[in-house]
Amino acid sequence: MCGIVGYIGYRSAWDIVIKGLHRLEYRGYDSAGVALMNGGLKILKKAGKVSDLEAFAVDADKTGTTGMGHTRWATHGEPSDRNSHPHQSGDGKLSIIHNGIIENYAVIKEALIAKGHVFKSDTDTEVLIHLIEEIQTDSVDLLEAVRLALNKVIGAYAIVVMSKDFPDQLIAARKGSPMVIGVGEGEYFIASDATPIVEYTKNVIYLKDLEIALLKRDELIVKSIDNIIQTPYIQELSLKLEMLEKGGFEHFMLKEIYEQPRSVRDCMRGRIYPIEGMVRLGGIKDYAEKLKNAERIVIIACGTSWHAGLVGEYLIEEFARVSVEVEYASEFRYRNPIISEKDIVIAISQSGETADTIAAIELAKERGATIFGICNVVGSSIPRLTHAGVYTHAGPEIGVASTKAFTGQVTVLTLMALYIAQLKGTINNAKLVNLLTELDEIPALIERCFKEDKKIALIAEKFKDSPNCLFLGRGSGFPVALEGALKLKEISYIHAEGYPAAEMKHGPIALIDADMPVVFIATKNSSYEKVISNIQEVKARKGKVIAIVTEGDKIVKDMVDYVIEIPESNEAFLPLLATIPLQLLSYHIAVLRGCNVDQPRNLAKSVTVE
Repeated sequence: MCGIVGYIGYRSAWDIVIKGLHRLEYRGYDSAGVALMNGGLKILKKAGKVSDLEAFAVDADKTGTTGMGHTRWATHGEPSDRNSHPHQSGDGKLSIIHNGIIENYAVIKEALIAKGHVFKSDTDTEVLIHLIEEIQTDSVDLLEAVRLALNKVIGAYAIVVMSKDFPDQLIAARKGSPMVIGVGEGEYFIASDATPIVEYTKNVIYLKDLEIALLKRDELIVKSIDNIIQTPYIQELSLKLEMLEKGGFEHFMLKEIYEQPRSVRDCMRGRIYPIEGMVRLGGIKDYAEKLKNAERIVIIACGTSWHAGLVGEYLIEEFARVSVEVEYASEFRYRNPIISEKDIVIAISQSGETADTIAAIELAKERGATIFGICNVVGSSIPRLTHAGVYTHAGPEIGVASTKAFTGQVTVLTLMALYIAQLKGTINNAKLVNLLTELDEIPALIERCFKEDKKIALIAEKFKDSPNCLFLGRGSGFPVALEGALKLKEISYIHAEGYPAAEMKHGPIALIDADMPVVFIATKNSSYEKVISNIQEVKARKGKVIAIVTEGDKIVKDMVDYVIEIPESNEAFLPLLATIPLQLLSYHIAVLRGCNVDQPRNLAKSVTVE
């Protein structure tokens, strides 16, 4: 979950690495550090954000054209100066940065201590650089020492290693954690994702699992961990530099909320044909027969992606009449799930690097299932591991709390539900034409949701000091409630829970009093009358009700404390619209509470460790 950057070439390594760390800070911001080849191996590191490192190093000599940097999300060892990366070998000649977890570090550490090694941190990473030091000899060069060391470790890693004795090279390797190499003229770049690289080159190599790269200014050698030379595939980035800037918005999260009309439109582009009543999903078309005959679909995901999966369950069962189960990937992999070659598994991940989801995919593949991926990041691990899949095309999402990635995932799941229904013949053409026509209008309807932003900001002012909040919905409004609650607690640190509205009477109603805000998804749909009954139950206990309602609804307006209106649409598309005001509500509350909405405490964007 950490961010890594490396550079070797002719430019200032410090400038490139620091700028890259700022762009990767959404991956972790407990501490940061840089190693430079600067008349020797120079290490500058500090607990806190990248800006704290810059302030710490303001008077230091930062010259040098080879360097690497790291921004940390703590796993082993608390955030502190001494646990910050880079870490060094005992003799001070080697340095390493690492994203991942070395699971057998304790056993290796014990053996190294017996050989006289002394450790200065609490991290698993320091163990790895001492192991490399132990293996390296006059007859074993650094690349070979790294390769042999990695054959001894269990776990996940993306690493970069520098050596005082080999000042004109970097060594990088990966297993289970992302790594991309940027290819320039007389220079190379290394990063956890493409965001630090796009400013300098469009040509990149996505390092594969169990590959090691030796980088010099004019040479790149890639080997497998089994010491077999590999031929890397260079591809061109579609990412644009302006996508990584705030574009006049105060925060990336707000920018990304407001990008959703475009991101949802991009997700549908070339995939829906309303006039013909047709959905085309080129990424999974080769498995059309498998989908047509599917009797069970299992969706695996974590966090916000799991909420999107719940929406997908409602839609696929409604339109395609296929049984769907939605599983937390982190639980799925530790059970003994019943999966066979007849099943289709859909794995959802914004980053494509979620460790638990990757492990769940591998388990399902072992049992013969057909695996589809829904992912936002081209070239990430999940698209490479799955049999086929669909990209969301949401563009880079820098804010840690997911917004446009969620609506992109829901859009793809909506398209998949209609595509499977089309294949199975469970929906007639007239109905498909109507649904696709309405779906085609959703980006414009999302745009209309922003008209409520000022009202939402005023509501946020009323509830910014609430210690708790309850979110309730029925049908596909239930996962919307879950997502609304998650957003609020992620970025404002207010305790919030999402529940099916009908379940309120089975426990949560005990929490309701005059100080408890309750957010209802109360749009006009098949559960409308039932939700009204639930609202009345809350009001009878003096709860404060905020309702997301269909434009013009006066019935709910007259019985609640606050209403936020969204445009009328087909019930199937409720999650794409009702989610927007909940994102804005959470955002405004967090800002009023003085929280860092883009980098909430203890969280990281890409969960690449288990």
